[in-house]
Amino acid sequence: MAQKKGGGSTRNGRDSKPKMLGVKAFGGELISAGSIIVRQRGTKFHPGTNVGIGKDHTLFALVDGHVSFDTKGALSKHTVSITPAA
Repeated sequence: MAQKKGGGSTRNGRDSKPKMLGVKAFGGELISAGSIIVRQRGTKFHPGTNVGIGKDHTLFALVDGHVSFDTKGALSKHTVSITPAA
């Protein structure tokens, strides 16, 4: 005879790992070229001057400088720009 009951099965027990999305560098921060500014799904934030966009919509700095967030247009489009450090 078995000394222990058989372990029951479950239909739960799986989850996806966190994706670490969000703003990584805030307005006024001094960052270096290549630094990630925003990790996002889709273009919640759009690239402005001196900001590049990756194939997964990640925004990154093209030059060293200060980060600035702006809203423009009738649709209040959020843009991220870099003011070059002097």
